[in-house]
Amino acid sequence: MSNVKFPKVNYLPTGLEEFDRVLGNGLIPGSLTLLGGEPGIGKSTLLLQVVCNLSKKFKVLFISGEESLSQVKMRAERIGIASSQAYLLSETEMTEINSQIEEIEPQVIVVDSIQSTYFSQLPALPGSITQVRECAANFLQWAKKKGVCVIITGHITKEGIIAGPKLLEHMVDVVLYLEGERGMLYRILRSVKNRFGSTNQIGLFHMSSEGMKQVENPSALFLKERAIGIPGSTILSTLNGNRSLLLEVQALFSPSKLAIPRRFCTGLSSKRVAMILAVLSRRLGFKADNYDLYINLVGGMFVNEPGADLPMAMAMISALKNTAVDENTSSFGEIGLGGEVRFVSGVKKRVDEALSHGFKRIIYPHSCGKIEVKTDAELIRLKNLKSLKI
Repeated sequence: MSNVKFPKVNYLPTGLEEFDRVLGNGLIPGSLTLLGGEPGIGKSTLLLQVVCNLSKKFKVLFISGEESLSQVKMRAERIGIASSQAYLLSETEMTEINSQIEEIEPQVIVVDSIQSTYFSQLPALPGSITQVRECAANFLQWAKKKGVCVIITGHITKEGIIAGPKLLEHMVDVVLYLEGERGMLYRILRSVKNRFGSTNQIGLFHMSSEGMKQVENPSALFLKERAIGIPGSTILSTLNGNRSLLLEVQALFSPSKLAIPRRFCTGLSSKRVAMILAVLSRRLGFKADNYDLYINLVGGMFVNEPGADLPMAMAMISALKNTAVDENTSSFGEIGLGGEVRFVSGVKKRVDEALSHGFKRIIYPHSCGKIEVKTDAELIRLKNLKSLKI
């Protein structure tokens, strides 16, 4: 075994750095990648851009099972990539698809979507478990035996998982999810399985009339319209994958006439919000029983990590006391039921992200240890919410 020499892996860059970041360095020859996401989230648009970029250097076949060739052309013209040299095929029957693949001999195959393809020899309907499994196995053979890069898209269920047999996710090499609120402009590309790299990377895109635009400095974009000097607003330094982002957390308490006050939560975990409210009431003596609570993570993102606890608590305290948090303050940390501020991961990345955007006061858990910085910023290590000064 010591004399075995493995071939060097040559990545195929897609021309979209955010896409390549999530994949590792790009597509791997002989790999099968599955991209999932809700209808209308932008899967087809993103892949059409990838196809256009790859077709400049490689022979690419785009198989559209859900749109006609004229519809694909209209989409390409709308986002300004109608000059692509890729091969387009509007077909769903696998025997015909295989015949075209053999004739064209592409280096990259993109299929939109796997649920639309079927083998006419099988009695099952398109989109059924049997058809999805067999069609995916067919594309897997093209990838492994011929060294073709294959990307397939998949529908997701109302539970947010890819439709079809769970075997589908086990068969492929990479599983990607394109996430985001349809009413918002931002989309997150996230990897949940990657045989060739880390699953801790995310890619951030901005949905526009010209397609998916890469967001190179998301923190600056999210903070561009932040509220300054307003009670109930503070900045969260969060870790999404292994990428740190700065996001604004806003809280508002409004007098309620209801027996059970309402709690409206957007972009944050409603369970953690309820827990923090209980801690503030029990440990710090804040009373919110006569108030409706509105808490919002600005920008359409969703954060469900423990590090968001401290900023949420600060925003609530600020709103209840009607005192604005210093505009140069950023924070992160988990809160326990005793009011203690607990350790979270990625401390250095969170602090560096806040410092790079000019924040001079950073509050974080005492248990994370002392961090040396080369600026005059004030780094405050907090043990308990009782020691917090807004």
